[in-house]
Amino acid sequence: MRHPFLLVFFALALATGPALAQGPSAWHRLARARADTSTAAPLPPATAPIVIRRPAGRLRELRSQRELQYVEVREEPAQSSIWQRLLRWLWNLLTPAASSKGGKVAWDIFFYGLLAAALVFAVLKLLQVDITRAFGRAPRALPLAYEAGQENIHALNFAEAIAQAEATGNRRLALRLGYLELLKQLTDRDFIAWQPDKTNQSYLHELAASYPAARPAFAELTRQFEYSWYGEAPVPAAAYQQARAAQQQLAQQLRTAAPGRPQPA
Repeated sequence: MRHPFLLVFFALALATGPALAQGPSAWHRLARARADTSTAAPLPPATAPIVIRRPAGRLRELRSQRELQYVEVREEPAQSSIWQRLLRWLWNLLTPAASSKGGKVAWDIFFYGLLAAALVFAVLKLLQVDITRAFGRAPRALPLAYEAGQENIHALNFAEAIAQAEATGNRRLALRLGYLELLKQLTDRDFIAWQPDKTNQSYLHELAASYPAARPAFAELTRQFEYSWYGEAPVPAAAYQQARAAQQQLAQQLRTAAPGRPQPA
């Protein structure tokens, strides 16, 4: 036979034909039952409570790892200083007040008032306004026939000017005049070449070459003069007496020293 497969197919069709004619097969009935849920029985109720398992040991292990601790804990010192305790007390005292509405208004008034006072003080200093006159009697001005800062050391009567400055209590000016008197002596003895536009460091450099023995004392007097005059630092009476004695001692040393060579201007 040339087509055995065709014969097998026709034989199977003849055998299953009556079953298909009788109705749907068991497979079809099972599929329809699964698709139809209207007649399905409900699920039974849960009789046992749901237990949530928590990996407590693993959580503790993870919490103990430093890499997973995102909040840095600051350790308080065992013994705080008085300053730290004072700041902590002020913070605890002012924090509740600042959190209220009235406290915030008071803080704003204090902050902006302080800022305005600082601004006014800076402007007055830039304008060189003497604000001490508003709080008391202004200091007596020293009647001098020259402007401070533009002195000609060869045209001053130092003994009289220093005596006037000391009489009015202007120790800063008296210290300056004593320093200028030393510059005049150094110039007269040809240890330095004085010029109005030269700096004190230039005189120290010249003195190191012409009279090295006097340079340390003159350097210390230069430091005291610049600190009190340019730094506008007050000069107490004891400090003035000590500085003035050092100036007179160096002046006496210059009187007895051999003259130096004329210095180039």
